[in-house]
Amino acid sequence: MASFSTSSTYCLSKNVVFLSDFSPLYQFPTQSPRRRFSKKIVSMITQPSSRMPATTGSVKSWMTMTEKLLARTSEKLHVVPGENLWVNVDVLMTNDITGPGAIGVFKREFGENAKVWDREKVVVIPDHYIFTADERANRNVDTLRDFCNEQNIKYFYDIKDLGNFQANPDYKGVCHIALAQEGHCRPGEVLVGTDSHTCTAGAFGQFASGIGNTDAGFVLGTGKILLKVPPTIRFVLDGEIPNYILAKDLILQVIGEISVAGATYKTMEFVGTAVESLTMEERITLCNMVIEAGGKNGVIPADKTTYDYLKDKTTVHYEPVYSDEQARFLAEYHFDISKLEPLVAKPHSPGNRALARECEDVKIDRVYIGSCTGGKTEDFMAAAKVFLASGKKVKVPTFLVPATQKVWMDLYTIPVPESGGKTCSQIFEDAGCGTPASPSCGACMGGPRDTHARLNEPQVCVSTTNRNFPGRMGHKEGQIYLASPYTAAASALTGHVTDPRNFLQ
Repeated sequence: MASFSTSSTYCLSKNVVFLSDFSPLYQFPTQSPRRRFSKKIVSMITQPSSRMPATTGSVKSWMTMTEKLLARTSEKLHVVPGENLWVNVDVLMTNDITGPGAIGVFKREFGENAKVWDREKVVVIPDHYIFTADERANRNVDTLRDFCNEQNIKYFYDIKDLGNFQANPDYKGVCHIALAQEGHCRPGEVLVGTDSHTCTAGAFGQFASGIGNTDAGFVLGTGKILLKVPPTIRFVLDGEIPNYILAKDLILQVIGEISVAGATYKTMEFVGTAVESLTMEERITLCNMVIEAGGKNGVIPADKTTYDYLKDKTTVHYEPVYSDEQARFLAEYHFDISKLEPLVAKPHSPGNRALARECEDVKIDRVYIGSCTGGKTEDFMAAAKVFLASGKKVKVPTFLVPATQKVWMDLYTIPVPESGGKTCSQIFEDAGCGTPASPSCGACMGGPRDTHARLNEPQVCVSTTNRNFPGRMGHKEGQIYLASPYTAAASALTGHVTDPRNFLQ
């Protein structure tokens, strides 16, 4: 066992527990995991008794959530990390920038007239490069439409009128948020998608991971995918979350602690009192960025919060699974979230963690609030809270890009608490922000030059998105500081990176 403590600069009490019996190459023997690991090393978190029990048949060995999910969907009684499995897929998602490639693989390998394995399990969501005059981007959406019509795909969220997104009742917006809002995310299932942030859906207690176009083409034809069972790292986040901290701060802290390669091809399982207190949208933020640590997938145990969110979104029966109390983890990290301070990730890596208050000498040119990470209803509510508390106007252009059409509507209809009935849109207008744009991925991934809020010049931007690599939001010399909606809004008000406690306390 190794035990460490973080510097007080990051104000966390962290203990790390490692399982030394895992070899560096993760070449696992076939014996029961119970024989392979020391019984002295692992410290476990007991799940609340109110949670539903796992249902994976006769238990041959203790398993983690991800191991149970993959065992069930590969029709095995038990699996171990490193084992290769043919897994039955419950949902395959694809979008406009990757879908055409996956469709091409499918047609090449299965034939021009082949049919997908299940037209009701394929979800097609145009979202990345939508509101643009770029012909190639527009052609991608046309390719999706032709395929979905040919295959009679049930869940195709089409857009035809680019001039007015509201004229497209089927259009949703960012795929990862649309999947959740439309009831495609369900505990106990396997969801794969041709987008690296598909791991977002792990917030619902399911196995969710991004895959390539070749794998997606095979899934389209067979409904199966070959997966290696990942070992699991457990992150125990305890303590009361301060009123100036959001889930974006939590995941930036975790990535900063383990690095952008710290969970490469591993499951990141999040538990603890802080996690249990998060809303579904905040859990989505937490799982969304596990890929930024190299994770294969992220998972949060389903609970009442999950079930309540799903009540009006799906009628499909689902069966949650939970890690056994005796399950073995590759490592376990403990954090006291009550002592966490607002964070940013400086250019050019999500792992380049820093305290927001230590970056207040950084002048900025703009602020961007949007994406699957930071463009949900609660993200905009958080930003509005800061603007409302300040009573001031922003000092730099502040771009607002709702993730989905539903989020856009929420900005104009849901009153912000303690605002006297004002909506987010009214508060944003009072603060001098830009008008909420058409829902899409927007400038998160750069896109064509006419993409709304794209960095076309080498500017400094505070953003609620998930990546800050060179060129990620457009110009290769742009400087992107990843932050929570609180920190983004506070920075917009001052014109430099700003700790939101300046306005929230």
